[in-house]
Amino acid sequence: MEFLTSPDAWIGALTIFGARLLDMSLDTLRVLFVMRGKKPVAWILGFFQSSIFLVAITSVLSNGVNNPLMMVGYAAGFATGNVLGIIIEGKLAIGYINVSVVSPKLGLALADALREAGFGVTEVPGHGKNGMVSTLTLNVFRKDVPKIETLIYEKDPEAFIYSQEVRAYSRGFWRA
Repeated sequence: MEFLTSPDAWIGALTIFGARLLDMSLDTLRVLFVMRGKKPVAWILGFFQSSIFLVAITSVLSNGVNNPLMMVGYAAGFATGNVLGIIIEGKLAIGYINVSVVSPKLGLALADALREAGFGVTEVPGHGKNGMVSTLTLNVFRKDVPKIETLIYEKDPEAFIYSQEVRAYSRGFWRA
């Protein structure tokens, strides 16, 4: 138990924690770039992620028996790195989203407002539980989703919005 009072043991554990934090953040981003088909970025992230992983795991396997804090740092860095990677990816907001809006009364006004804001909108009439509705479809950059949601709910608080990721696209209108 004397490892708990050793500054070197704590420094080793914090170093492993930092390495795994960085390694897993890069790994999470790499997976998300792979899913979006961004091969060069995924390759670069994978190279650095695996290099850091090798250093971290080698240190834990060679010193972890004498310093159990390294194993705790390894596990905590893994878990925290996943969360940090998701937060970073959310801030980058890379990619595209297909946003669908169902409006029971204000579909035309919503479509006009979205077009005025520079977004391409496809309108499809439909029939819902209580009568006619408008379904609007937009393919937008992920970074634009909060702006679109705000605009929609300002015009029609009763609108129903759902979305899904879009990977491949060709032709059509994309906001520059």
